[in-house]
Order: sequence, then C-alpha cells, then structure tokens
Amino acid sequence: MSEAMQPVMSRRAREVQPFRAMVFGEQADRMIANGIDVVKLSLGEPDFGAPPAVRDAMREQYDGRALPYTAAMGLPELRQAIADFYRERHGLTIDPKRIVITSGGSAALLLATALTVDSGDEVLIADPSYPCNRELVKSFEGTVVDVPTSAATRFHLTPELVAQYHTDRTKAVMITSPSNPTGTTIDFDVLKGVCEYAREHGMWRIVDETYLDLADREPDGSEVKSVLECDDEAIVCNSFSKFFGMTGWRLGWAVMPDDDDVLEAVDDLATNYYLCAHTPTQHAALACFTQDSLDECERRRQELLTRRRIVVDGLKRIGLPVEVEPNGAFYAYFNITSTGLDAWTFCERALAEAHVALTPGRDFGAATADTHVRLSYAASQEALREGLDRLGRWLPTL
Repeated sequence: MSEAMQPVMSRRAREVQPFRAMVFGEQADRMIANGIDVVKLSLGEPDFGAPPAVRDAMREQYDGRALPYTAAMGLPELRQAIADFYRERHGLTIDPKRIVITSGGSAALLLATALTVDSGDEVLIADPSYPCNRELVKSFEGTVVDVPTSAATRFHLTPELVAQYHTDRTKAVMITSPSNPTGTTIDFDVLKGVCEYAREHGMWRIVDETYLDLADREPDGSEVKSVLECDDEAIVCNSFSKFFGMTGWRLGWAVMPDDDDVLEAVDDLATNYYLCAHTPTQHAALACFTQDSLDECERRRQELLTRRRIVVDGLKRIGLPVEVEPNGAFYAYFNITSTGLDAWTFCERALAEAHVALTPGRDFGAATADTHVRLSYAASQEALREGLDRLGRWLPTL
C-alpha cells in the first residue's frame, strides 16, 4: 500500500511572516516563567486595563441572561454611541449606519482590505509601518508597495511619495496615524494632500486611527483631526484597545463611505468572516462613553505623556536619541547603528544580556529593518526607568 500523500498548506500559510513583537514577547514570558526578571517594553499593550465602568458592565452581562448574536454590523446602540463620540470629540457628523463593529481593530482592517483589494492590485504602505497590514494585502493576493520614508517626513507618506510610487495598478493607499512603530502623527495638511491625490487617481484611502485619541492636542488646544475631516469617503479603522485600554477584549470599529453598495458588501463580508463581534463586549463597551470613563481615559493619556518624557530623555541620556519625538502612539523608534549591531541582534542581546524585551525594525519594513528598534512606553514608569537603566549599563559592554 502506498503512503498517503501529505496535504500542502496554502501559499499564504507558507509565506506569512511572524509578528516579531509577539515573538520577543513570548521569549520574555518564557524567561519570566523560569524566574528571570525581564522588563517587557516590546508590546503595545497599555497596563491600565479597561475603565472601571466597563469592567462592571461586563460582569453584569454574565448574570445568566441570554447573549444572542447581534447584527453583523454591530449593536445599534454602540454604533450610535461611536457616532456621538465623533460628534462630541471631533466635531464630525457621521451616520451610525456607516459604522461597523468588528472583532478588534484587526477585523476592521480585514474588512477594509477584503472590500478593496483584488489579485494583482497594488497597495501603497509607508515603510516602516504596522506589519499585519502587509499580510492582509497579501492574503487577498494584492501586491504591497513599501514606500521608504524617513525622519524628514516623520516616517509618513507624502503626496510626492504617493505620486512617485503610484502606477496604473495602484488600488489603495494605507495610512496609520498616529503611527506604529514611530508614534508620530502625519501632518494634517500632508494627510489631506495624500487623500486628494489618491481620490483623484481612483485609489481607496484606508486610514488606521487606532491611536488617534491618544495623540497630542493641536497647537490651538483642539483634538487632533480625523481624516474624515478632509476626506469623508475614506475608510477609517479604529479600536477599543488603545485609548480605552481594552486590548484582550477584541473590539473595534470601522467607518465606511456613505454608499449603499459598500455598506451592503461590508455587511455580507462581516457576516461571513465572523458573524458578529462578541455580544457581551459590545454591551459593556457602551460604558466607555460615560463621562467617568472618558475622564479616566484622559487621565491615562496624561500619564502616557509623563512616560514619554521618561523614555525620550532616557534614550538620549544613554546615547540612543529618538530622531522624531513621538506625539501620538506610545512608541519610541530609535536608531541603533551607533552600537555596531543590526536591530535583530541588538534586540536578541538586549533580551538575553540586559533582560529587556524590545522589538526590532524588521517587523515594520525593509527601510529601517536593521537600523531601528521600537520601544513601547505602555509599561509603568517604574518599568521604563528600570529598563532604560539596564540598557544604559549594558550598552558599554557591547
């Protein structure tokens, strides 16, 4: 009898790249389990947790009541609450029918990619940027066009760069602002210019605003602007994970263009991909929009500003200054070429020898793969100070 043939995994399964921030985090966890004291500065996971009112609301959901599916687009009350949040915080009027509740911000990006990308389509993405976006585009057989950026552009796309890399196959441009890994926001006029160019050339604009409400205020004291203020037809992805501290709750949302065909397609895609977001979490998330919860989230944002100062000043003190100071997401992206190591080796040795977990630039694209490292200051002030002190003592030993 002949041996059975071994089934072959799909190409996407064979070629998908690991999210190395998670890899280093898992290595750190194994070291901690073996009794080694590791300072974890590798993951973008706020240490605050959900606001107290949200935790209380979740406990109430598990009192024995039925927890049926919601509509695929999400709980109507939550879609309305998000629309109200945009109006009150950002001065934007958004019809709740345009809002789809998703299983985390990742599912919002999944829907946006599924809606827009076909085989062979090109998608322009800043290099460096959030790595999972590339894998989503590849999963739908699109072609990722990494556009090298630098400190001179705050590591963001510009209209000039988009024009330079645009071809007749370009289907969409993906923007993350504030950025992961650099923590920087895109200048609003630059964002407006990118969107105008993309719209004129028939390209979708997919904008990840997961960190938007953590960003610094504008010089006049107003909230940082959403892309929807300059481009109401952009697809906006967001999450409850960062500003509301609900990482493991896996709840997000997307704002879609006000187009009946688009909204019907998104409804069908959501139904087929995940049916609906987690029902009790949707109900509990309504408590995010109480005044007490919003005040608590603002206090946390102020705490992150203090942590940022510790990190930026601390990196400068140990000889690893940040080229562009973050003003949005809780990340510092610093150049390590002065150490003589590539970023991967730097992070491996920092973990093994200094017991500090960081993330190498290889996660975020080729342009800064070997030269830059991401530090997350979502950890406590004590952890940040200890981690920087360890790095400061370790660097002279290289």
